[in-house]
Amino acid sequence: MPFKAYHLTPEGSLRAGLDQTETQAAFQSREGLLWVDIMETTEEDARWLEQAFGFHHLAVEDCLSPELHAPKVDDFDDYLFLVFHGIDHTAEPDIVQTTELGIFLGPHFVVSNHNVPLCSIEAIRHRVEQDARPMRRGPDFLVHALIDALVDNVLPTFDRMGEVADDIEEEAIRLPQESTLEALMKLKRSVFRLHRVMAPQREVLNRLSRGEFPIISQEATIFYRDIHDHLVRITDLNQTLRDRADNALTTYLSAVANRQNDTMKVLAMVATVFMPLSLLAGIYGMNFENMPELGWSWGYFAVLGVMGAVLAGVLWGFWARRWLVWGRRQVGRIRSFAVDPATLVGHLGHLVRRPRT
Repeated sequence: MPFKAYHLTPEGSLRAGLDQTETQAAFQSREGLLWVDIMETTEEDARWLEQAFGFHHLAVEDCLSPELHAPKVDDFDDYLFLVFHGIDHTAEPDIVQTTELGIFLGPHFVVSNHNVPLCSIEAIRHRVEQDARPMRRGPDFLVHALIDALVDNVLPTFDRMGEVADDIEEEAIRLPQESTLEALMKLKRSVFRLHRVMAPQREVLNRLSRGEFPIISQEATIFYRDIHDHLVRITDLNQTLRDRADNALTTYLSAVANRQNDTMKVLAMVATVFMPLSLLAGIYGMNFENMPELGWSWGYFAVLGVMGAVLAGVLWGFWARRWLVWGRRQVGRIRSFAVDPATLVGHLGHLVRRPRT
């Protein structure tokens, strides 16, 4: 089973690469700080966690299950079991995927569990192997470092989603297509998926930061409150993206409706133009022998002239009703909202006295 174990001894030295026997011995010694990180938990890992560490079966089952669980904190008296969610950066789907991080927090140990590789865990592991700084202040600070790195890796995803939202808004206005609607729906699904897991995490961090659990020192609560502030910001960003997605959908539907209206207007204009011409052509296409104009040498050109006059009259009527914009003055470039400083009350130019001549 793939796992990494680190033991910070009471003397301050770091032992890395422990096997199962050494890890269990370090746990039973209750000295120093033990951090065990397990990836892709198997049935064998679950039995080991229950037998060697004495963890509750329900908590171990949550680690073993591939299903995602809601963020939570369970108090088992001797330890806490935490469930947090981050972004699965290893997946490349069109919809943002989340992954779960389970943490057992005890007075002298931390056991983390995840089923996919996490960049945040790799970053903390590198810092531990470098100077063991995340482990030197206690297990609660180590858990803070793990959660903080996990939450920080969520922000780049929101930045990318904001860029996608910009592209969708521009496409919805410029040239709405079916692919635009598909991308918009994927953005909305990603936003809803992140909202389902990020909103409950804020309540979990709130409980951890207000001194509800004795295992988290009073000194560490302010650091957990800082993560809570980050989650508040993430929730606000998610709500902003949600509103932008709704507005983009409204813009897309309005643009599609406007395009359909323009198409119907063009068809109506074409039909209106050719209706009087068809009427004239139909009248003079009848095969009556006593039609006076049939024997007139200029009759053909007279009918063409009448058709041209009718066509010009219809087009002028469209232009007068502003259905046609040919030859009209267009709206100029929209100017910025900056105003002339000289027109502002309290502008420094009003307070400077000019020298008398």
